[in-house]
Amino acid sequence: MKRSHFLLSMFFVCIACSCSNDNIEPFEPNPDPDNSDDPAQNPDPSPEPVIEVTAIPDQIQRNGDVNAGYEYLISGDYMSSGIPYGAFITGFGEDNANLLGRIGDNAVIPYDYTAVTAPNGVRIVGPNCMQCHAGRINGEFIIGLGIHDIDFTINRNDNITLLNSAISFLYGQASDEWAAYDQFRKSIEAIGPKTITETRGVNSADKITEVLIAHRDKNTLEWTDDPYVEVGDEVIPTDVPAWWLLKKKNAMFYHGIGRGDFCKSFIGSSLLTLADKEIAEEVDEKMPDVLAYIYSLESPTYPFAIDSNLAEDGKTIFENTCSSCHGNYGGSPTYPNYMVSLNSVGTDPELSNHYNQSSPINDYFMDWFNTGWFGTSPNPLEIFSEGGYVAPPLDGIWATAPYFHNASVPTLADVLNSESRPEYWRRSYDSSDYDEQKVGWNYETESSKIDKNTYDTTIKGYGNEGHTFGDELTDSERAALLEYLKTL
Repeated sequence: MKRSHFLLSMFFVCIACSCSNDNIEPFEPNPDPDNSDDPAQNPDPSPEPVIEVTAIPDQIQRNGDVNAGYEYLISGDYMSSGIPYGAFITGFGEDNANLLGRIGDNAVIPYDYTAVTAPNGVRIVGPNCMQCHAGRINGEFIIGLGIHDIDFTINRNDNITLLNSAISFLYGQASDEWAAYDQFRKSIEAIGPKTITETRGVNSADKITEVLIAHRDKNTLEWTDDPYVEVGDEVIPTDVPAWWLLKKKNAMFYHGIGRGDFCKSFIGSSLLTLADKEIAEEVDEKMPDVLAYIYSLESPTYPFAIDSNLAEDGKTIFENTCSSCHGNYGGSPTYPNYMVSLNSVGTDPELSNHYNQSSPINDYFMDWFNTGWFGTSPNPLEIFSEGGYVAPPLDGIWATAPYFHNASVPTLADVLNSESRPEYWRRSYDSSDYDEQKVGWNYETESSKIDKNTYDTTIKGYGNEGHTFGDELTDSERAALLEYLKTL
């Protein structure tokens, strides 16, 4: 059995609370150094574009112990159902890389799985948060880096029958081992056919959430085999934000609905395997420690040479063209926490529209969180969707390619020049295949979609339009700005 048959992407459920006040912020491009304000040289200057933004309000977060949070993240029992440990080792063999420095059973299994004891006493192995929130850049393994090469183009349910047969043969369906595995099985069978993406490298986390809550009572969180609402097959993709950005943000995700108590939102990962709300409450007690660990993460430093003089020029350009939405960096950093309207940013609207338009699954989603356990338990949560996308902080942006909320743009150079963005493109998924000049992944353009490794921007939800704010810059200004972005 191949390990890829069992890979399951982790996710954080998007939750929200409170409203916000509208603000209008002007976008002020850096003046062309070759021109002056002389009306003779600029007889009919174009008006400065206005960016419509909404300030996302701050929310006091629960906090805890950094070290305890790391230990719970890599070895904790927030997954309470999974493959029996013996069956996992038999199928996969031992993995002695031990990238997380774990001990005991966990020292010999892959970093993105964790061995825990199920409530009935059986030792099991289930996926952990590293499935989506750890990865490599230039060969370096970094916790908190959103994974850039995960493959959701396959149906994870395709081989569940084989796995079921293996576990049934080894232990029997009347065994404690089968009972400890059963909820994991049910979740995979539900998720598999509903979370298939069009290309490798994008994530279907939002869709996973929808499928899981469709099968759970909103108050007790107990599972039902027959879903409460029909979930369609369409998947709107998303990128995975870097964890080290969270300390600055008042909303967790690109569409801005992940507000309120971040700790409570983390429990969404446990919806894959938990039995009921009592288990959720036990997990909730540990989440302030996890948040403390995530808040402790810092962005990685750019590993290649930087032209300091050019970067200094780029800093001036950044402060005149980008900082009003993305914040300032250095000794006294600021971050405004703005939601930018779709009309202003112009990027693919489908992810935002999915939550901002009424539909049976969206109405169910809102009600499930707002009026069920998540919305009425201590530290209650509220789903709040206003449309648009959050202008994220840019710490470590050099490491987070591909760009935009749907990972549709391979390099920062293409972000800054919309005319250069490829319609069809492919990359190697080798973490060392990095373009130092354009800042992002080396890629090849194609004339059409060839296979799952082709990113096709003509597909619904995969568009690379919008964010044209860099188009007015000269080539030399863009080069300087890129050099500065490497320093963040």
